[in-house]
Amino acid sequence: MNLLTKFNLILVVLFGTGLFLVSRFAKEFLLENARQQVVHQAELMVESAQSTRNYTVEDLKPLLDKLPEQPEFVRETVPAFAATETFNRLHKDFPEYSYKEATLNPTNPRDRANEWETDVINYFRNNPGKTEFVGERDTPTGRSLYLAHPMSAKKPCLVCHSTPEVAPASMLRTYGPNNGFGWNEGEIVASQIVSVPMSLPVSIADKAYQRLLIYLVGIFIVTLATVDLLLVFIVIRPVQKLADNADRLSKGDLEAPQLDIRGKDEISALTASFNRMDVSMRKALAMIQDE
Repeated sequence: MNLLTKFNLILVVLFGTGLFLVSRFAKEFLLENARQQVVHQAELMVESAQSTRNYTVEDLKPLLDKLPEQPEFVRETVPAFAATETFNRLHKDFPEYSYKEATLNPTNPRDRANEWETDVINYFRNNPGKTEFVGERDTPTGRSLYLAHPMSAKKPCLVCHSTPEVAPASMLRTYGPNNGFGWNEGEIVASQIVSVPMSLPVSIADKAYQRLLIYLVGIFIVTLATVDLLLVFIVIRPVQKLADNADRLSKGDLEAPQLDIRGKDEISALTASFNRMDVSMRKALAMIQDE
């Protein structure tokens, strides 16, 4: 095995080890970055829903309350209904995105928490200090990330959700007296849950990871070719010339020309030493021949 082959094998082993470590950490970094982007999207969705709720409570409902004749129960004045309806319109164009105010005992049946949403609500009930929960789950459209915030019953909520006797009659006519009652002030009864698909960010991260690997391999190939050329011209060829001249000298060939000395590196020093040895050998052989 010649010197160039040995050197290339060493470089390949070192680069392979480095590529494995870099690719592993890079993939984890890219996937985590993709996940943070999804979390950020979910946070924006929650804030948007909260803005809709605040607008309904602070602006829309007070306007209706000022009317001389109170209209029948208007679902659009309920913050949960307004926020959900707003996101349902988004859901038509982006079915992978969803928003729900999942409730253990809702007035509107569509808000009733399913099995995994109930687990999220119970998590907040069992951990009162927690204000956010981030998780992932598999859906028919792929992996999805969900962000959840707890929702507790406040004093204004009890006007409609304490007992059927104190609830507005128009609300009872719309939803009936069997659901959405028995809430207690301060009790966690629901959770804002937004779901955001992870397929697109993860796909972008995978493509970035593949491009990174291609670039790294390309850089290694160019670097290896450049190093090989430098090694051939700076080390291997001068050493080969030294070996050829030493071989000719060992066979008694005194006609071989001395090697050129270029530069002041170790190879040049070795060449100068060989030339001095060559001169000494020639003189020694000449003296022997004269005798």
